[in-house]
Amino acid sequence: MNLGSEIIFQLLSVVLIIIGMVFFLAGTLGLLRFPDIYTRLHALTKADNVGLGFVVLGLVLQVDSFTSALLLIFIWLLVMLAGAGGGQLVAQAALQHGIPVWTKTDGEEKR
Repeated sequence: MNLGSEIIFQLLSVVLIIIGMVFFLAGTLGLLRFPDIYTRLHALTKADNVGLGFVVLGLVLQVDSFTSALLLIFIWLLVMLAGAGGGQLVAQAALQHGIPVWTKTDGEEKR
């Protein structure tokens, strides 16, 4: 690769990783701001999976071998499965323990 294309790959990698960090930040804000466990789980699982996807794409541009790139993508897929499964288990446990779903009626919070 010549120097110009290498700089473009470096910049694209940095941009993708920063986008991923923004999604992680959005998921963290959702965890802190949303009213109940179910919406918090939704924010975390969705934003973290998308954020990790962008970080992985940014890292794939940095690796030297095709095997390393496939390994990064495989790890991302495993994390997506674990996040979805873990979120489902936490939501089921919350329902079994009677934690109500947040609803908003007439401008007032009802729990």
